[in-house]
Amino acid sequence: MTDTAEYKRWEERYAGSDYLFGTTPNEFLAACRDLLPRTGRALAVADGEGRNGVWLAEQGLSVLSIDFSPTAQEKARALAKARGVDVEFQRADVHAWPYPEAAFDLVVEIFTQFSTPAERSAKWAGVRRALKSGGLLILQGYTPRQLRHGTGGPKQVEHLYTRAMIEQAFGDWQVIKLVEEEREMSEGAAHSGLSAVIGLVARKP
Repeated sequence: MTDTAEYKRWEERYAGSDYLFGTTPNEFLAACRDLLPRTGRALAVADGEGRNGVWLAEQGLSVLSIDFSPTAQEKARALAKARGVDVEFQRADVHAWPYPEAAFDLVVEIFTQFSTPAERSAKWAGVRRALKSGGLLILQGYTPRQLRHGTGGPKQVEHLYTRAMIEQAFGDWQVIKLVEEEREMSEGAAHSGLSAVIGLVARKP
């Protein structure tokens, strides 16, 4: 698992009764609804308390939600039950998880910015491997401009996403959307206020 201090930090963040990032899906993900496959398998990477994985299940997809926090996944299971959907949950370190080859029609990675540069490379290599040919990747994260706002996300600039970084990692895929913007966000207490974000939608050849 990820180092003990990081594990403890997230366990403490998820310990409250409220959902840290809310129970509705990420706005960028929800805006991509018409692009989603109608059926198939979806992987929600570092899905935390399940808001995105549960929403994907509500869209008719077979969802695997992975995260390393048992506290978050307990809340995610409760959310899935309340919404009346089946989601498969697996506790996993997203940097070390053995991403199965060509197993998913959709991979969603939203604000998983606890990764160091080396960990991010391993994670994104896994994402590339796990998507089927023709599969869709939906990704959103904060950019370095977010450090000016302080409305969520990591404080280490090396954990933040740039257009060049994303293009280097996924530029050989069919990029459907790559949007860098500043926008008001209201996704639980942890993501609230003016935010500098970048979002990618890309299809694997």
